[in-house]
Amino acid sequence: MIPPDAASGDTVPFARMNGLGNEILVADLRGRPLRILSQAAIALAAQPVTRFDQIMAVHDPVTPGTDALVRILNADGSEAGACGNGMRCVVQALAAELGRHRFTFETRAGILFAEEHADGLISVDMGKPKFGWQDIPLAEPFHDTRAIELQIGPIDAPLLHSPSVASMGNPHAIFWVARDVWSYELDRFGPVLENHPLFPERANISIAHVTADDAMTIRTWERGVGLTRACGSAACAAAVSGARTRRTGRVVTVTVPGGDLLIDWRDDDRVVMTGPAEWEWSGRLDPSTGAFERDTVAA
Repeated sequence: MIPPDAASGDTVPFARMNGLGNEILVADLRGRPLRILSQAAIALAAQPVTRFDQIMAVHDPVTPGTDALVRILNADGSEAGACGNGMRCVVQALAAELGRHRFTFETRAGILFAEEHADGLISVDMGKPKFGWQDIPLAEPFHDTRAIELQIGPIDAPLLHSPSVASMGNPHAIFWVARDVWSYELDRFGPVLENHPLFPERANISIAHVTADDAMTIRTWERGVGLTRACGSAACAAAVSGARTRRTGRVVTVTVPGGDLLIDWRDDDRVVMTGPAEWEWSGRLDPSTGAFERDTVAA
């Protein structure tokens, strides 16, 4: 994952990567005590060079049969349950280091499987979606989470209303719109909806426009991050919600600002996401302060 000589001293080797523009730091904490880099995350997020959406902290495996435990930190230091774009980055980094192409990871969202294909694209099994109001979770009961009572704007003419809600390891709300997703000021209402009392653990907020039976476009305000070019779990939540509301089929190309993700909600109820990952540069960081040194700049 990281050049061997980068693992000296108390510093942590890391790789700066991206998944469709989703800015990722993959931190190699194998051989070190379990810890969450929340202090370092906040310091790193404040620096333009290391600004990130998620840190993927790769630890030694805990559960037999898995290759690593992966803990996920948002830019505000909070821990996330799932990050599909980040998992693809982890797969690419480990595949380059180990010469393997199939992996099993333990995350807060459960055991996930991943594979790097010959064309360089990476598939990640994101697990099974959850639709029960208490599993998402919501602060009050909704027996049909395909469309819940929530809106932004005037009561008689809401700008957005009746989102589908689901959990893909993280809470998601998807507002369906009939026009271009760029027509909406997501940066204005995203923070309000993320922190709405209905979501006790906050929520990822997406607006989605279905363009075909097998295609949609989404934009996402990501919990603990803000506007993002790509959110893999949001793409999965939008895809399964599209199928669940009969807007789409179960295999959908989801276009995010950074590019396309192929989402397959399989018959066994597991959601598989396929897309690219890109390595940018590597370095070392101090896990307590977030101070870093850069090793290599990509050509």
